[in-house]
Amino acid sequence: MSTGYKQTEVGLIPEDWEVRSIGQMFQLINGCAFKPHDWKQSGTPIIRIQNLNDPCAPFNYSQAPVADRNRVEAGDLLFAWSGTIGTSFGARVWAGPRGVLNQHIFKVLTDERKITLPFSLLVFAGIDIAKQAHGFKASFVHVKKSDLVKVKLPVPPLLEQRAIATALSDVDELLAALDRLIAKKRDLKQAAMQRLLSGQTRLHGFHGKWELRRLGDVAEIVMGQSPSSANYNTSGDGLPLIQGNADIKSRKTIKRIFTTQITKRGESGDILMSVRAPVGEISRAGFDVCLGRGVCAIRSDTDFLYHSLIYLEPTWARHSKGSTFDSVNSSDVKSLEINLPADQAEQSRTWTFRKRSTHQKRALFDGS
Repeated sequence: MSTGYKQTEVGLIPEDWEVRSIGQMFQLINGCAFKPHDWKQSGTPIIRIQNLNDPCAPFNYSQAPVADRNRVEAGDLLFAWSGTIGTSFGARVWAGPRGVLNQHIFKVLTDERKITLPFSLLVFAGIDIAKQAHGFKASFVHVKKSDLVKVKLPVPPLLEQRAIATALSDVDELLAALDRLIAKKRDLKQAAMQRLLSGQTRLHGFHGKWELRRLGDVAEIVMGQSPSSANYNTSGDGLPLIQGNADIKSRKTIKRIFTTQITKRGESGDILMSVRAPVGEISRAGFDVCLGRGVCAIRSDTDFLYHSLIYLEPTWARHSKGSTFDSVNSSDVKSLEINLPADQAEQSRTWTFRKRSTHQKRALFDGS
Protein backbone atom coordinates (compact mmCIF):
# COMPACT_ATOMS: atom_id res chain seq x y z
CA MET A 1 0.00 0.00 0.00
CA SER A 2 1.33 3.43 -0.97
CA THR A 3 2.32 5.66 1.94
CA GLY A 4 3.31 8.73 -0.07
CA TYR A 5 3.10 10.56 -3.35
CA LYS A 6 5.46 11.51 -6.14
CA GLN A 7 5.46 14.30 -8.70
CA THR A 8 5.25 13.08 -12.31
CA GLU A 9 4.56 14.42 -15.80
CA VAL A 10 0.85 13.69 -15.23
CA GLY A 11 0.80 15.32 -11.79
CA LEU A 12 1.03 14.08 -8.22
CA ILE A 13 0.34 10.33 -7.98
CA PRO A 14 0.82 7.62 -5.30
CA GLU A 15 4.33 6.22 -5.06
CA ASP A 16 3.34 2.74 -6.18
CA TRP A 17 1.55 3.97 -9.32
CA GLU A 18 3.30 4.13 -12.70
CA VAL A 19 3.12 6.55 -15.63
CA ARG A 20 2.65 4.71 -18.91
CA SER A 21 1.59 5.84 -22.40
CA ILE A 22 -1.42 4.41 -24.20
CA GLY A 23 0.98 2.98 -26.78
CA GLN A 24 2.85 1.11 -24.03
CA MET A 25 -0.33 -0.29 -22.49
CA PHE A 26 -2.57 -1.05 -25.46
CA GLN A 27 -2.57 -2.22 -29.06
CA LEU A 28 -4.98 -0.22 -31.25
CA ILE A 29 -6.40 -1.96 -34.33
CA ASN A 30 -8.41 0.10 -36.81
CA GLY A 31 -11.45 -1.20 -38.67
CA CYS A 32 -12.04 -1.83 -42.36
CA ALA A 33 -12.79 0.98 -44.82
CA PHE A 34 -16.20 -0.18 -46.03
CA LYS A 35 -17.96 1.82 -48.74
CA PRO A 36 -21.76 2.07 -49.07
CA HIS A 37 -21.67 -0.23 -52.11
CA ASP A 38 -20.04 -2.88 -49.87
CA TRP A 39 -23.07 -2.96 -47.57
CA LYS A 40 -25.36 -5.97 -47.93
CA GLN A 41 -28.70 -7.03 -46.47
CA SER A 42 -27.23 -10.10 -44.79
CA GLY A 43 -23.87 -11.51 -43.75
CA THR A 44 -21.50 -10.34 -41.01
CA PRO A 45 -22.73 -7.28 -39.06
CA ILE A 46 -20.58 -4.18 -39.65
CA ILE A 47 -20.06 -2.39 -36.35
CA ARG A 48 -20.16 1.37 -36.99
CA ILE A 49 -20.06 4.37 -34.64
CA GLN A 50 -23.89 4.44 -34.73
CA ASN A 51 -23.95 0.94 -33.27
CA LEU A 52 -21.61 1.94 -30.45
CA ASN A 53 -23.76 4.93 -29.51
CA ASP A 54 -27.14 3.21 -29.84
CA PRO A 55 -27.59 -0.54 -29.15
CA CYS A 56 -30.85 -0.42 -31.16
CA ALA A 57 -29.27 1.11 -34.30
CA PRO A 58 -29.66 -1.15 -37.37
CA PHE A 59 -26.63 -2.91 -38.82
CA ASN A 60 -25.24 -2.94 -42.30
CA TYR A 61 -23.69 -6.24 -43.36
CA SER A 62 -20.62 -7.50 -45.19
CA GLN A 63 -20.29 -10.74 -47.17
CA ALA A 64 -16.52 -10.39 -47.64
CA PRO A 65 -14.03 -12.56 -45.70
CA VAL A 66 -13.16 -11.11 -42.28
CA ALA A 67 -9.58 -11.04 -41.03
CA ASP A 68 -9.16 -12.10 -37.40
CA ARG A 69 -7.70 -8.72 -36.47
CA ASN A 70 -10.89 -6.96 -37.64
CA ARG A 71 -13.31 -9.41 -36.09
CA VAL A 72 -15.20 -8.19 -33.04
CA GLU A 73 -16.45 -10.49 -30.29
CA ALA A 74 -18.59 -9.79 -27.26
CA GLY A 75 -16.31 -8.47 -24.51
CA ASP A 76 -13.94 -6.58 -26.85
CA LEU A 77 -13.09 -2.99 -25.92
CA LEU A 78 -13.89 -0.56 -28.75
CA PHE A 79 -13.03 3.13 -29.04
CA ALA A 80 -14.48 5.50 -31.66
CA TRP A 81 -11.73 7.86 -32.81
CA SER A 82 -13.79 10.16 -35.04
CA GLY A 83 -17.17 11.84 -34.94
CA THR A 84 -18.87 14.77 -33.25
CA ILE A 85 -17.27 15.78 -29.96
CA GLY A 86 -19.55 14.97 -27.05
CA THR A 87 -21.75 12.51 -28.94
CA SER A 88 -19.92 10.17 -31.29
CA PHE A 89 -16.63 9.64 -29.47
CA GLY A 90 -16.68 7.00 -26.83
CA ALA A 91 -15.41 3.72 -25.43
CA ARG A 92 -17.58 0.61 -25.10
CA VAL A 93 -17.18 -2.99 -24.10
CA TRP A 94 -18.98 -4.64 -26.99
CA ALA A 95 -21.95 -6.76 -25.90
CA GLY A 96 -22.48 -8.49 -29.27
CA PRO A 97 -23.27 -9.70 -31.83
CA ARG A 98 -20.08 -11.01 -33.40
CA GLY A 99 -19.16 -8.73 -36.29
CA VAL A 100 -16.55 -6.88 -38.28
CA LEU A 101 -15.13 -3.52 -37.29
CA ASN A 102 -15.76 -0.46 -39.46
CA GLN A 103 -13.18 2.29 -39.91
CA HIS A 104 -13.04 5.15 -37.38
CA ILE A 105 -13.17 2.61 -34.53
CA PHE A 106 -10.21 1.02 -32.75
CA LYS A 107 -10.35 -2.43 -31.26
CA VAL A 108 -8.27 -2.06 -28.10
CA LEU A 109 -6.18 -5.07 -27.11
CA THR A 110 -5.08 -5.18 -23.48
CA ASP A 111 -2.53 -7.17 -21.53
CA GLU A 112 -4.50 -8.04 -18.41
CA ARG A 113 -1.28 -8.84 -16.61
CA LYS A 114 -0.72 -5.07 -16.60
CA ILE A 115 -4.15 -3.49 -16.83
CA THR A 116 -7.66 -4.86 -16.33
CA LEU A 117 -10.45 -4.52 -18.89
CA PRO A 118 -12.74 -2.48 -16.56
CA PHE A 119 -9.91 -0.06 -15.80
CA SER A 120 -9.02 0.11 -19.51
CA LEU A 121 -12.59 1.18 -20.21
CA LEU A 122 -12.24 3.94 -17.62
CA VAL A 123 -8.99 5.09 -19.27
CA PHE A 124 -10.51 5.47 -22.75
CA ALA A 125 -13.80 6.90 -21.44
CA GLY A 126 -11.79 9.59 -19.64
CA ILE A 127 -9.64 10.72 -22.59
CA ASP A 128 -10.12 14.44 -23.31
CA ILE A 129 -10.78 14.22 -27.04
CA ALA A 130 -10.96 18.01 -27.41
CA LYS A 131 -7.22 18.23 -26.64
CA GLN A 132 -6.32 15.61 -29.24
CA ALA A 133 -8.82 16.27 -32.02
CA HIS A 134 -8.16 17.39 -35.58
CA GLY A 135 -10.97 18.71 -37.76
CA PHE A 136 -12.40 17.17 -40.88
CA LYS A 137 -15.15 19.78 -40.76
CA ALA A 138 -16.24 22.23 -38.10
CA SER A 139 -18.56 19.68 -36.51
CA PHE A 140 -16.70 16.47 -37.38
CA VAL A 141 -13.27 15.72 -35.94
CA HIS A 142 -10.87 12.83 -35.46
CA VAL A 143 -7.91 11.94 -33.29
CA LYS A 144 -4.70 10.64 -34.88
CA LYS A 145 -3.39 7.29 -33.70
CA SER A 146 0.12 8.80 -33.59
CA ASP A 147 -1.13 11.39 -31.08
CA LEU A 148 -3.29 9.01 -29.08
CA VAL A 149 -0.52 6.50 -28.37
CA LYS A 150 1.57 9.29 -26.79
CA VAL A 151 -1.07 10.16 -24.19
CA LYS A 152 0.33 9.48 -20.72
CA LEU A 153 -1.78 8.11 -17.90
CA PRO A 154 -1.31 7.14 -14.26
CA VAL A 155 -1.62 3.38 -13.75
CA PRO A 156 -2.32 1.87 -10.30
CA PRO A 157 -1.36 -1.70 -9.32
CA LEU A 158 -3.80 -4.40 -10.50
CA LEU A 159 -5.54 -4.85 -7.15
CA GLU A 160 -6.19 -1.11 -6.89
CA GLN A 161 -7.38 -0.99 -10.52
CA ARG A 162 -10.00 -3.60 -9.68
CA ALA A 163 -11.02 -1.74 -6.51
CA ILE A 164 -11.39 1.58 -8.38
CA ALA A 165 -13.43 -0.01 -11.18
CA THR A 166 -15.69 -1.76 -8.64
CA ALA A 167 -16.27 1.46 -6.69
CA LEU A 168 -17.18 3.38 -9.84
CA SER A 169 -19.47 0.56 -10.99
CA ASP A 170 -21.28 0.81 -7.66
CA VAL A 171 -21.74 4.53 -8.27
CA ASP A 172 -23.07 3.80 -11.77
CA GLU A 173 -25.60 1.34 -10.33
CA LEU A 174 -26.72 3.93 -7.76
CA LEU A 175 -27.14 6.58 -10.47
CA ALA A 176 -29.09 4.13 -12.63
CA ALA A 177 -31.39 3.37 -9.70
CA LEU A 178 -31.92 7.10 -9.12
CA ASP A 179 -32.65 7.59 -12.84
CA ARG A 180 -35.29 4.84 -12.66
CA LEU A 181 -36.85 6.47 -9.59
CA ILE A 182 -36.87 9.88 -11.28
CA ALA A 183 -38.44 8.37 -14.42
CA LYS A 184 -41.13 6.71 -12.30
CA LYS A 185 -41.94 9.96 -10.52
CA ARG A 186 -41.95 11.81 -13.84
CA ASP A 187 -44.48 9.31 -15.18
CA LEU A 188 -46.64 9.82 -12.09
CA LYS A 189 -46.51 13.59 -12.56
CA GLN A 190 -47.37 13.23 -16.26
CA ALA A 191 -50.39 11.09 -15.38
CA ALA A 192 -51.52 13.62 -12.79
CA MET A 193 -51.07 16.47 -15.27
CA GLN A 194 -53.12 14.63 -17.88
CA ARG A 195 -55.98 14.05 -15.46
CA LEU A 196 -55.95 17.49 -13.83
CA LEU A 197 -55.23 19.70 -16.83
CA SER A 198 -57.82 17.99 -19.01
CA GLY A 199 -60.52 18.19 -16.35
CA GLN A 200 -60.85 14.38 -16.22
CA THR A 201 -60.20 14.56 -12.49
CA ARG A 202 -61.51 17.46 -10.41
CA LEU A 203 -60.12 18.62 -7.10
CA HIS A 204 -62.45 18.40 -4.14
CA GLY A 205 -64.90 21.28 -3.93
CA PHE A 206 -64.79 22.32 -7.60
CA HIS A 207 -67.58 21.49 -10.04
CA GLY A 208 -67.77 24.54 -12.31
CA LYS A 209 -67.45 24.45 -16.09
CA TRP A 210 -64.23 24.52 -18.05
CA GLU A 211 -63.98 26.50 -21.26
CA LEU A 212 -61.79 26.52 -24.36
CA ARG A 213 -59.94 29.83 -24.67
CA ARG A 214 -57.48 31.12 -27.23
CA LEU A 215 -54.05 31.71 -25.78
CA GLY A 216 -54.00 35.23 -27.22
CA ASP A 217 -57.19 36.04 -25.27
CA VAL A 218 -55.85 34.98 -21.86
CA ALA A 219 -52.19 36.02 -22.06
CA GLU A 220 -49.92 38.66 -23.57
CA ILE A 221 -47.73 37.26 -26.36
CA VAL A 222 -44.37 38.86 -27.22
CA MET A 223 -42.69 37.36 -30.28
CA GLY A 224 -38.90 37.44 -30.32
CA GLN A 225 -36.69 39.35 -32.75
CA SER A 226 -32.98 38.64 -33.04
CA PRO A 227 -30.56 41.56 -32.64
CA SER A 228 -27.56 42.02 -34.91
CA SER A 229 -24.75 39.61 -34.11
CA ALA A 230 -22.41 42.63 -34.02
CA ASN A 231 -23.92 43.39 -30.60
CA TYR A 232 -23.27 39.95 -29.10
CA ASN A 233 -20.77 39.49 -26.29
CA THR A 234 -19.84 37.04 -23.54
CA SER A 235 -18.70 39.65 -21.01
CA GLY A 236 -22.15 40.31 -19.53
CA ASP A 237 -22.93 43.60 -21.27
CA GLY A 238 -26.64 44.18 -21.88
CA LEU A 239 -29.12 41.31 -21.40
CA PRO A 240 -28.79 37.56 -21.89
CA LEU A 241 -30.00 36.59 -25.37
CA ILE A 242 -32.45 33.68 -25.45
CA GLN A 243 -32.57 32.28 -28.97
CA GLY A 244 -33.72 28.72 -28.40
CA ASN A 245 -32.96 25.46 -26.62
CA ALA A 246 -29.23 26.19 -26.41
CA ASP A 247 -30.11 28.90 -23.88
CA ILE A 248 -32.42 26.68 -21.80
CA LYS A 249 -31.51 24.05 -19.21
CA SER A 250 -34.05 22.10 -17.16
CA ARG A 251 -36.80 24.49 -18.34
CA LYS A 252 -34.90 27.53 -17.04
CA THR A 253 -32.98 30.24 -18.90
CA ILE A 254 -29.19 30.24 -18.71
CA LYS A 255 -26.74 33.04 -19.41
CA ARG A 256 -24.72 32.08 -22.48
CA ILE A 257 -24.58 35.02 -24.90
CA PHE A 258 -25.37 38.67 -24.11
CA THR A 259 -26.51 41.49 -26.38
CA THR A 260 -26.45 45.25 -26.00
CA GLN A 261 -29.18 45.64 -28.64
CA ILE A 262 -32.47 44.81 -26.93
CA THR A 263 -34.94 44.09 -29.72
CA LYS A 264 -37.74 42.42 -27.71
CA ARG A 265 -37.60 42.22 -23.94
CA GLY A 266 -38.63 39.25 -21.87
CA GLU A 267 -39.28 39.76 -18.17
CA SER A 268 -38.28 37.59 -15.24
CA GLY A 269 -41.09 35.08 -14.67
CA ASP A 270 -42.30 35.07 -18.29
CA ILE A 271 -43.24 31.75 -19.80
CA LEU A 272 -41.01 31.17 -22.83
CA MET A 273 -41.95 28.97 -25.77
CA SER A 274 -39.78 27.89 -28.68
CA VAL A 275 -41.29 28.86 -32.02
CA ARG A 276 -38.66 27.09 -34.14
CA ALA A 277 -37.80 23.41 -34.13
CA PRO A 278 -38.48 21.83 -31.78
CA VAL A 279 -41.62 23.96 -31.63
CA GLY A 280 -43.63 24.35 -28.44
CA GLU A 281 -41.03 23.59 -25.76
CA ILE A 282 -41.77 25.51 -22.57
CA SER A 283 -39.44 27.15 -20.07
CA ARG A 284 -39.29 30.05 -17.60
CA ALA A 285 -37.27 33.25 -17.72
CA GLY A 286 -35.37 33.45 -14.45
CA PHE A 287 -34.25 37.01 -15.21
CA ASP A 288 -34.91 39.76 -17.75
CA VAL A 289 -33.78 38.67 -21.23
CA CYS A 290 -33.64 39.70 -24.86
CA LEU A 291 -35.98 37.50 -26.89
CA GLY A 292 -34.41 36.13 -30.08
CA ARG A 293 -36.52 35.06 -33.04
CA GLY A 294 -36.55 31.42 -31.89
CA VAL A 295 -38.75 32.09 -28.84
CA CYS A 296 -41.74 34.05 -27.67
CA ALA A 297 -42.72 35.24 -24.19
CA ILE A 298 -46.16 34.48 -22.72
CA ARG A 299 -47.31 36.62 -19.80
CA SER A 300 -50.14 35.54 -17.57
CA ASP A 301 -51.35 36.07 -14.02
CA THR A 302 -51.75 32.32 -13.43
CA ASP A 303 -49.17 29.54 -13.16
CA PHE A 304 -51.86 27.15 -14.37
CA LEU A 305 -51.03 28.31 -17.90
CA TYR A 306 -47.38 27.28 -17.54
CA HIS A 307 -48.30 23.66 -16.78
CA SER A 308 -51.05 23.63 -19.40
CA LEU A 309 -48.53 24.63 -22.06
CA ILE A 310 -46.15 21.89 -20.95
CA TYR A 311 -49.04 19.42 -21.22
CA LEU A 312 -49.74 20.68 -24.75
CA GLU A 313 -46.12 20.48 -25.96
CA PRO A 314 -46.71 17.36 -28.12
CA THR A 315 -49.63 19.00 -29.96
CA TRP A 316 -47.36 21.52 -31.70
CA ALA A 317 -46.21 18.92 -34.21
CA ARG A 318 -49.38 19.51 -36.21
CA HIS A 319 -48.90 23.30 -36.15
CA SER A 320 -45.30 23.34 -37.38
CA LYS A 321 -44.51 24.45 -40.90
CA GLY A 322 -41.56 25.07 -43.19
CA SER A 323 -39.36 22.93 -45.42
CA THR A 324 -35.99 23.82 -43.87
CA PHE A 325 -37.04 23.65 -40.23
CA ASP A 326 -40.34 23.70 -38.40
CA SER A 327 -41.69 27.00 -37.10
CA VAL A 328 -44.87 28.74 -35.99
CA ASN A 329 -45.85 32.41 -36.19
CA SER A 330 -47.67 34.87 -33.95
CA SER A 331 -51.11 33.89 -35.27
CA ASP A 332 -50.41 30.21 -34.59
CA VAL A 333 -49.38 30.94 -31.00
CA LYS A 334 -52.31 33.25 -30.28
CA SER A 335 -54.87 30.84 -31.76
CA LEU A 336 -53.77 27.85 -29.64
CA GLU A 337 -56.82 26.63 -27.70
CA ILE A 338 -56.43 25.84 -24.01
CA ASN A 339 -58.98 24.23 -21.71
CA LEU A 340 -59.25 26.40 -18.58
CA PRO A 341 -61.43 26.25 -15.46
CA ALA A 342 -63.74 29.24 -15.40
CA ASP A 343 -63.08 29.50 -11.65
CA GLN A 344 -59.71 31.18 -11.07
CA ALA A 345 -59.53 29.50 -7.66
CA GLU A 346 -59.51 26.05 -9.32
CA GLN A 347 -56.67 27.12 -11.59
CA SER A 348 -54.66 28.19 -8.55
CA ARG A 349 -55.54 25.04 -6.58
CA THR A 350 -54.50 22.79 -9.47
CA TRP A 351 -51.14 24.56 -9.61
CA THR A 352 -50.45 24.16 -5.89
CA PHE A 353 -51.58 20.52 -6.00
CA ARG A 354 -48.18 19.37 -7.24
CA LYS A 355 -46.48 20.74 -4.11
CA ARG A 356 -48.58 18.69 -1.69
CA SER A 357 -47.81 15.35 -0.07
CA THR A 358 -49.31 12.12 -1.40
CA HIS A 359 -51.79 12.02 1.50
CA GLN A 360 -52.85 15.61 0.88
CA LYS A 361 -53.25 14.94 -2.84
CA ARG A 362 -55.55 11.98 -2.26
CA ALA A 363 -57.69 14.07 0.07
CA LEU A 364 -58.09 16.80 -2.53
CA PHE A 365 -59.62 14.53 -5.19
CA ASP A 366 -63.40 14.42 -5.17
CA GLY A 367 -63.43 10.67 -5.71
CA SER A 368 -65.29 10.80 -9.02
